[in-house]
Amino acid sequence: MKAAKEVRSLRNAVRLFPLTLILAALAIPICVANENPLTIPRGTILPVRLNTTISTVKSKPGEEITGRIMQDIPLSAGVRIRAGSKIVGHIADVSPATNGAGARISVVFDKLISSHETIPITTNLRAIVSFIGVDEAQTPTTAPGQGDNIYALTTVQVGGDVVYGFGGPVTTSTNPDDVVGKSMKDGVLGQVRAKEGTKCRGAIDGNVRPQALWVFSSDACGAYRLEHVSIAHAGRSEPVGVIVLASDQSRLAIRAGAGMLLRVIGNGRKANVSAD
Repeated sequence: MKAAKEVRSLRNAVRLFPLTLILAALAIPICVANENPLTIPRGTILPVRLNTTISTVKSKPGEEITGRIMQDIPLSAGVRIRAGSKIVGHIADVSPATNGAGARISVVFDKLISSHETIPITTNLRAIVSFIGVDEAQTPTTAPGQGDNIYALTTVQVGGDVVYGFGGPVTTSTNPDDVVGKSMKDGVLGQVRAKEGTKCRGAIDGNVRPQALWVFSSDACGAYRLEHVSIAHAGRSEPVGVIVLASDQSRLAIRAGAGMLLRVIGNGRKANVSAD
């Protein structure tokens, strides 16, 4: 009887062995992911659509603001930040117009939530455009004719670069032979260029990989289609990471749907695991 029980136990162990191997294999990637959190190289561009309307009338210091990453962002071989990831920040300060000085609002974007990880980051602002400008950059320059493939039509990026249809080249506005990027399914990939006459730089810290630019030109710099609004402080210098938007009017408002090009200038360790 004892021998029979031992035989049955051995058979059960043999049957369960493949399942044990499968469960062990599934557990390995989870351990690796937790031990190797996502890191974002300095100089990486984050193309963001603002989810939150910010204004000097309704926004309050400390209020959370969020945005959506609008294009897959390649970081290294096989590693990317997926479109749909969330960037999180807050209102740092609100300054209504006083004594002839226009209104100002200060914001900070300091967290990226991607693949259930929350990564602390420091960013500055390279360019911002109203939601109207975003729509214009995604609208073909000529109306499609009968039988035309709308995805093959030409569009113009915020800042002037010309996109020759899905999968086509991206050139500067002044020279159709000067290719500065390539059109992808959710935006444009190209190397960031310095903008003459501005403080906007090209690649920094040796980060010369193609960047995800979404609807922006490779040299886009400053505020677009936002009347009376300018970038008073991009966040590159002290106070680092604090972005100040200014208006020459008594009120300042940036509506949800506006587009931004943020640049990562500092990257921390994983802060926590998010259920988002």
